[in-house]
Amino acid sequence: MKRTIGTLCLLAAAVINSPTPAHAQQMPMRSLAELINTQEPGWELVSGWLKQAKNKVQVLPKSPMRADSALLAAQVTTRSPMGAVIYETGGILVDNGWLRILGSGNQGLDRDLMSWNKHKQQGFLLVADDVLGGFYAINAGAFGLESMGKIFYFAPESLRWQATGKTYSDFLVFCFSGNLSEFYHGLRWKGWEQEISALTGNQGIACYPFLFTKEGKNIAKNRRGVVPMAELWTFGQSMQQQLNGKH
Repeated sequence: MKRTIGTLCLLAAAVINSPTPAHAQQMPMRSLAELINTQEPGWELVSGWLKQAKNKVQVLPKSPMRADSALLAAQVTTRSPMGAVIYETGGILVDNGWLRILGSGNQGLDRDLMSWNKHKQQGFLLVADDVLGGFYAINAGAFGLESMGKIFYFAPESLRWQATGKTYSDFLVFCFSGNLSEFYHGLRWKGWEQEISALTGNQGIACYPFLFTKEGKNIAKNRRGVVPMAELWTFGQSMQQQLNGKH
């Protein structure tokens, strides 16, 4: 069943805030005052994870107006880590910008979470991506009911969505302190830090031969070019549908 982006937001909010998924379509749009939780702010939890981070993490400053607008669009309370990231940051860059966690938007990452999801496929909510065109999404039905609310990763080297088994909170902890070198084994090249640090959060790297081909497996030898992240998303999803089917 196709859902509008507004319904998808409510469904994701329902999953994150723990009511049953069936409640999602019945939830009325909440005001900003209802979404901002001052008693148990999720940012305290996220801040703790940031202080313990083992990876290089850059929290981009927010614009209050953009933060208000993004939180209203997402309909997630700031008691949740996702709501906290949206409301308290313009986004978060990890490992020199290799990973980009979407917040409310910033000059260095000029995409907020809900506007980035607009006109995308239904049934999941994109929350982060990496410089090579890997995308992280919260399952809101597209990947089965058993894994509702869990993060799936679209791998550019296989063109497949992979279950991570992680919640959004688990995912943040992984980004901040997990072994990213191991996760991205074979996908980093000598000098990658300097190469990607020059990019904005709206840009990624396209490789040729393509990463999902036999010829493209040695990324150090591939030709690399800077392209918009939107182009990497469209290309990856189009190729996936042609080669692997929808999911």
